Amino acid sequence: MLPYFFLSKQLPDALIPTIPGPEMPLACLTDFQAFARERLPKSTWDFIEGGADDSFTRDDNIAAFKRKLFVAEHRIRLRPRYLKNVVNVDTRTTIQGEEITAPICISPTGFHCLVWPDGEMSTARAAQAAGVCYITSTFATCALEDIAATAPRGLRWFQLYVHPDRQLSKQLVQRVESLGFKALVITVDVPKLGNRRHDIRNQLDLKLNLLLKDLHSPKEIDALAEVVAAVKGTMEVYLDGGIRTGNDVLKALALGAKCVFLGRPILWGLAYKGEDGVKELLNIIKNEFHTSMALTGCQSVAEINQDMIQFSRL
Repeated sequence: MLPYFFLSKQLPDALIPTIPGPEMPLACLTDFQAFARERLPKSTWDFIEGGADDSFTRDDNIAAFKRKLFVAEHRIRLRPRYLKNVVNVDTRTTIQGEEITAPICISPTGFHCLVWPDGEMSTARAAQAAGVCYITSTFATCALEDIAATAPRGLRWFQLYVHPDRQLSKQLVQRVESLGFKALVITVDVPKLGNRRHDIRNQLDLKLNLLLKDLHSPKEIDALAEVVAAVKGTMEVYLDGGIRTGNDVLKALALGAKCVFLGRPILWGLAYKGEDGVKELLNIIKNEFHTSMALTGCQSVAEINQDMIQFSRL
């Protein structure tokens, strides 16, 4: 049988938290972040939030989507449109021909059992309930068979680190295909693993130097515009990294993305209440996106285009 990563029983007990229930409802994604920071062990939190070296790619991606979003030295704002019929705003769209309830899906991140006991199985069930795609990581801490079985109707893609042993990679691809995963997401930007300083200081060694996919460029939002221009409509373009609000989602789509993917925020939701926490987090950002569509006069995702945003020089 092909070996696979199944690490939940190998995790140090100190890394698996007992999380008490929250005292108040959470209103936005950064509330989930604050909750997770408070409740998770320091080494686990550092593993989730840390990046390689100075973490400038992570920080730039987040800063680019804060209130002042910049592209090529321009500030980007939503352009409000009034007296439009937005009674029936529809956030549904498709990716690779499959319908999803909103263009907000789940990026591949590893080691979900660090933040919730049944890890990726909770994430998969939440994605199925929300009607969005979940990209399962090569470094999942639950068996792929269990992930597929717990959410049999969910849209699943698989993130693949191509192994030097091509036969091993081929067998893994065949395995996930047999389990109903619909697409491969191949990581191509890791010629060498990054230097994760927090993990070194915490003496945390899980044989993984990247928790989240990173596009190593000046800001992913800058790279988005360049990639959209380069492919000229011949393929769908997706963005992950830095998305924290529904406004961020609409801006990314207006600049040409077909869909955005959430990484760290999903782990925050998982740390909050497992499956229910991820569902709640997704519901919040989907509602924010719905509001942004209404305020820009969009009834459907297909209507979102660059006219929905305005540029002003710094």
